[in-house]
Amino acid sequence: MDLTALADFNAVALYGGFGPAGRALDRPKATLSRRVAELEEELGVRLIERGARRMRLTEDGLVLHERTRGLMAELQEAGEAVASRAPIARGRLRISAPIVFAHVVLCQIAARFALAFPQVELEVVAEDRVVDPVDDGYDLVIRIDPPRDELLVGRRILADERLVVATPTVSIPSTPARGTAELSVPAVLSTATPSGATWHIRTESGDVRVLKPVPVLRLSSLLMVREAVLTGVGAALLPRLLVEQDVAAGRLVRWGTEQGAPVEIWALYNSRRLLSAKVRAFLGVLQDLPARAQRTG
Repeated sequence: MDLTALADFNAVALYGGFGPAGRALDRPKATLSRRVAELEEELGVRLIERGARRMRLTEDGLVLHERTRGLMAELQEAGEAVASRAPIARGRLRISAPIVFAHVVLCQIAARFALAFPQVELEVVAEDRVVDPVDDGYDLVIRIDPPRDELLVGRRILADERLVVATPTVSIPSTPARGTAELSVPAVLSTATPSGATWHIRTESGDVRVLKPVPVLRLSSLLMVREAVLTGVGAALLPRLLVEQDVAAGRLVRWGTEQGAPVEIWALYNSRRLLSAKVRAFLGVLQDLPARAQRTG
């Protein structure tokens, strides 16, 4: 059996179609379709039913996928075990990272890594969804305050905190609304912020205040939230990494820091795979984060 064709078939089955598999593997859709057709001809059975809008595995396709995907993963791990002994980092390195962290910090780290390790093809995907390193084909994932997961190991690379900020033209209220201790403030919120949320902050003088954000705008990206806050439309709760330069330049004023434990940022990889030279190299570069980022730790 052609192992390359089998790997392509399993990728199509895993990602749910030739198009998604082609995008994940960075390979032409037509090539994957041809490989699967060749495998079907070799085995003499139909593995995939191709429809106008979607595809599905046949009974034979389901059996083949279930019985071989584990074997293919073991073959990949065997190759990674050999590669992990190589003294030089090389090959493709795929990383998933939250959008704000990728834009503010990781793009600089990635550029430095590319210059230092030219034999590694680095791909960074900025996304806020929680990905599976194995199923989604990532060597390393960056996560914020990740829950414990026995399948993932790694290291904390950074600590951050959240600040309530606004332009100098927006003033923090001094008198709470009648019958409550909360201070109502016009706010720009993320669409992920639950209704009725409050901000518990500690000011620079040490006072604790409870702010009740009154939504003026809801935006899906924290990068968009920052841009809206800079126009003076309201206050927002944003990561220090994203706004500390604005605060230093006087474009934004810091009203206070969110109470609670610091926000932890972790770099994680699959615990069942040996740590390859390329991942070790990237983790090494992450340890040397810019000085402005390290100050939040």
